[in-house]
Amino acid sequence: MKSEHRHELKTNELAEWIANLPQWSRGNYRMIIYVSVVAVLVAGSGLWYWYNKNVESVQRQLNFTSLLSRLPQNKMQILMAQARGVDASYVLIETAGALRAAADGAKDDQMAALALIKRAEALRAGLHYRQEAVSEAEVRTAINQAKSAYSQVLGRATLNRSLRAAARFGLGLCEEELGNFDGARQIYKELVANPDFEATTAFAQAKHRLETMADYQQKVVFKASPRPRQLLPDFLEPPSQLGPVDVNLWPPAPNRVPRVLDYNVKPEPNFVFRVLDANQRTQTPNGAPVVSDINIGPKAPNSARAAVDVNQWLEAPIGLSDINVPGK
Repeated sequence: MKSEHRHELKTNELAEWIANLPQWSRGNYRMIIYVSVVAVLVAGSGLWYWYNKNVESVQRQLNFTSLLSRLPQNKMQILMAQARGVDASYVLIETAGALRAAADGAKDDQMAALALIKRAEALRAGLHYRQEAVSEAEVRTAINQAKSAYSQVLGRATLNRSLRAAARFGLGLCEEELGNFDGARQIYKELVANPDFEATTAFAQAKHRLETMADYQQKVVFKASPRPRQLLPDFLEPPSQLGPVDVNLWPPAPNRVPRVLDYNVKPEPNFVFRVLDANQRTQTPNGAPVVSDINIGPKAPNSARAAVDVNQWLEAPIGLSDINVPGK
């Protein structure tokens, strides 16, 4: 058979099939719908798997990492708030709740176990960072929740030695919080005796805890704060108030100054000041005024400051040349 004849036969068969397609579709429409639905589901599942693996999974991991790093940030935030007198320890309780939700929604057991360990740490830290006194009932409630979180880690992180060792060490810390040092010591001994945990961080922490636990059991008494030093009365007195000068009361003569009735000056003790009296200027042979000595010693307590009497004016010139200030 020649190639041209074969091509004509194929063309006729295709044309005949296309011509009979509407009739065939009406007779097999249910099968066509089923096949179309299956094809759409397969394509959608493939797209969803790709999106979940490359986009959603990465976003969950980023959110989980951000949640784990929130705990040290909360501690720093609380310390900064305490410097202002504000108790912000409630943020640790919020972080503990968020970590519990993350552990419940985690698809990986190791991620869930790590979230539970951080939740227990947040619950324990909430007791130590609180400003007011914590009641025994609140301590027991928070520690029981932390122990429950550590116990869940032991059931989920069966293949991770580091997480299981951290959970056992956390259970020992919870016993110390409750005052059960014998129970805590037993947990630490079991942790140190297990060779599977020798390469973990919790192994070294438990060993150090056993060596120093006797120091934690001692009663700590803080030394009383010293009494504040009392300042001298002179520094406690308010500063003296000087009133403004009324220029309208100034005498018209250029060489007239107001007479001060009381000089309240505090130089070094036992200095002698001389005040000129212009009314006695003519009583000396050379015309110099008679100067009377005024001994100004240390200021007496509760002494009053005299005001300036602007109505009493002296006839002395402004320049006072005869002021004698002897030494001590």
